[in-house]
Amino acid sequence: MSASPPGVDTRPRRGLFRFTGPRPPREERCELCSAALADPGHRHLVDTENRALVCACGPCAQLLDRPGASGGRFRTVPGRYLDDPGNGLDDGAWDRLSIPVGVAFFFHNSALDRPVALYPSPAGATESELDPETWQFLTEATPLAGLLEPDVEALLLRRHEGRVECRLVPVDICYELVGRMRLRWQGFDGGAEARADLEEFFAHVRARARVPRGSAS
Repeated sequence: MSASPPGVDTRPRRGLFRFTGPRPPREERCELCSAALADPGHRHLVDTENRALVCACGPCAQLLDRPGASGGRFRTVPGRYLDDPGNGLDDGAWDRLSIPVGVAFFFHNSALDRPVALYPSPAGATESELDPETWQFLTEATPLAGLLEPDVEALLLRRHEGRVECRLVPVDICYELVGRMRLRWQGFDGGAEARADLEEFFAHVRARARVPRGSAS
């Protein structure tokens, strides 16, 4: 998301921007029932009406994880990580995406009723134009694109050492990455600290991802 992309909530005190800047220390609480959240790895929900990530305790996340709960407004962010090491993406395919950096993520936005493409930048999450032909190209290059749950899961791509890493991940970690890069980015190329943090982040993702059963990869 750029500073003010069409259809994006840019209000600074809420929403997905909770991950894009420093916050003063405070006690984390469930934003539905106000219960204290002792676990730093607590669950998140996507508020599809306000395009916001919502912190949730375990019971609230489980309650709203049921089909049809809250009329579909809140959707629980799942915890699955899937890998596609045999994807059909390469440097030429990346150039076709017109992403100016080496990392991008894609998800289906229900409010806009279309897939969107975003990438980390010093200004936060920046949206890139994604036409239907490009999305069709991605769906043909990796079966993971067809497995995405709308709003709550993302296709995370990284151009690295002549190949493209392709994984399905929870959408909240993509915004965690955006916040980490924004905090640490220095100069034109990000600097050594940002690059080291990027490697640590993808090592964590790589360790958690599995190849789907039945995949030809």
